[in-house]
Amino acid sequence: MLNKYPLWKNLLVVAVLVLGLFYALPNLFGQDPAIAISGVRGAQVDETLQKQVEAALQKAGVAVKSMEKKEGRLLVRFGSTTDQQKSQHVIAKVLGEDYSYALTMAANVPAWLTAMGGEPMNLGLDLRGGIHVLIDVDMDAALRDKLEAYTGDIRTTLRKHKIRYLTVKAEKLGVNVKFKDAATRDKAQEVLAEEFRNLGVEAVDADGAFYVRMTMPPAEVRATKKFALQQNITTIRNRVNALGVAEPLVQQQGERRIVVELPGVQDPTQVKNILGATATLEYRLVDTEHDAFEAKETGKIPPGSRLYKVREDGRPILLKKRVIVTGNQITDAASGFDQRTGSPMVTVSLDSKGARRMRNVTTENVGKPMAVVFKETRVVGRDAQGKPIKRQVEEVISVANILEPFGRRFQTTGLDSPQEAHELALLLRAGALAAPIDIVEERTIGPSLGADNIRQGFISVVIGLLAVMAFMVAYYRVFGLFANAALVANLVLIVAILSLLQATLTLPGIAGIVLTVGMAVDANVLIYERIREELRVGSTPQAAIHAGYEKAFSTIMDANITTLIAAVVLFSIGSGPVKGFAVTLAIGIVTSMFTAIVGTRALVNLVYGGKRVKKLAI
Repeated sequence: MLNKYPLWKNLLVVAVLVLGLFYALPNLFGQDPAIAISGVRGAQVDETLQKQVEAALQKAGVAVKSMEKKEGRLLVRFGSTTDQQKSQHVIAKVLGEDYSYALTMAANVPAWLTAMGGEPMNLGLDLRGGIHVLIDVDMDAALRDKLEAYTGDIRTTLRKHKIRYLTVKAEKLGVNVKFKDAATRDKAQEVLAEEFRNLGVEAVDADGAFYVRMTMPPAEVRATKKFALQQNITTIRNRVNALGVAEPLVQQQGERRIVVELPGVQDPTQVKNILGATATLEYRLVDTEHDAFEAKETGKIPPGSRLYKVREDGRPILLKKRVIVTGNQITDAASGFDQRTGSPMVTVSLDSKGARRMRNVTTENVGKPMAVVFKETRVVGRDAQGKPIKRQVEEVISVANILEPFGRRFQTTGLDSPQEAHELALLLRAGALAAPIDIVEERTIGPSLGADNIRQGFISVVIGLLAVMAFMVAYYRVFGLFANAALVANLVLIVAILSLLQATLTLPGIAGIVLTVGMAVDANVLIYERIREELRVGSTPQAAIHAGYEKAFSTIMDANITTLIAAVVLFSIGSGPVKGFAVTLAIGIVTSMFTAIVGTRALVNLVYGGKRVKKLAI
């Protein structure tokens, strides 16, 4: 037996190694601490802004490594994280409301390498620094809002069919509709069952009254919760993008939680204010038929109306319960100043459905007042169990007569300050949260700690690699050198694949690499021990090599497939850090199979193949 590879197999091994080296190469150039400046609401990053930033940093004595305009952003590089931290306060003073900035890390990859697709792998929060936030979504509030929407639709349906009802109340997971007699109730049951096929509809007699009980089935409850979670993820992602954070991570964890990771961000207060804000607007018609002061004094609120107070002077006001449009139907919002009064205002744009509804309502109610309700959920404290105590604030910020019909675009005034107008425009533009959220976990990792983690992780990989390599050479001699070459190639391929996939390397991911370093030589140990057994029973060196690789293959496959299954399960059910570990472990298993079996066989064939060998250095 000659133990010779065909030419195509040798070329395959060489091609894989060359590609691996190419895609791993960008990671050798390192990264610079940087600040990325982006435009908000269509503002352009131009030469004027660049000169302003440059002059401000020079005046503050902050050393700048370089400045470049890239992908519509101004990227300012620094020689150290200290300069980066110092410069953010200077830049914040230069930038107005039309710009945002984010601390980030910028790769030093040469242009020719980037042009050919070479990019370094992304570094996780624990290696780069930033803020990690775990958010819990209030599913009970999502269900209450859904039931509130159903109550409005039920009232509209009954009025449309001219069916008189006494009360419509949302209770637990259903809505109770009360009628004065059984005949009216039975007619309403038939209509409601036809209109609301996704709800359970049944007739109930209790305490001498006649009810239609409408309940949300489990499937509808699950769908409502799922929608609330997905809507919140989308909204939070939009808010994070509005902050200008580079490479943010926003993903679902479990059935009601969201993980947010913001690399480079070091101001947790700003993040919590933006992510946790639930401010939105509602447009409602004013109830002009009843006296708001009388309703407040007597406590008797007219059916179909709700009592509010005006923020400006605290006076009571009655508004129709029926909402014209909400923040969910707002597609764009921009802050500015009213040209007539000079007061802060927000220009609002609606989607097609909201615009159509606004146009219909304003056409039918020209000359009548319409109010803008500002809704915000605030955390006012925590209970004995540490859970947040929330209070929803609803205030009327503007009341104005409808002078003429309008639809898609209009202005909202009555705001206290330009800052409030700016923040409200940001929240409306990003979208309204479908349910209130609570930040249950928050971690801030400084850039210096991230650098320490990188250094310690690198040292652990090197120590593990050197220890394994020393053992393999001492125990298997020349064949140990083959295994060591495969081990180095395996590390190169892992880094190359992480870079090619633009995966994120975390500290647990480095742990996965260290584990892979130890496991990668398992295959070689199995092969080499099989070769030694074949030599002991009298096989020739060439036959022993062939039998060693042939007979150990099934055992190697079994061992690696079971580990790969474990990695897949970890990735499927694990959270962020566990996923990072699982990714590098899975990639390491696949690459080690190639290098340990195909790679070492190519080296063995190169040294011993096609020759008459009397003894193997194993």
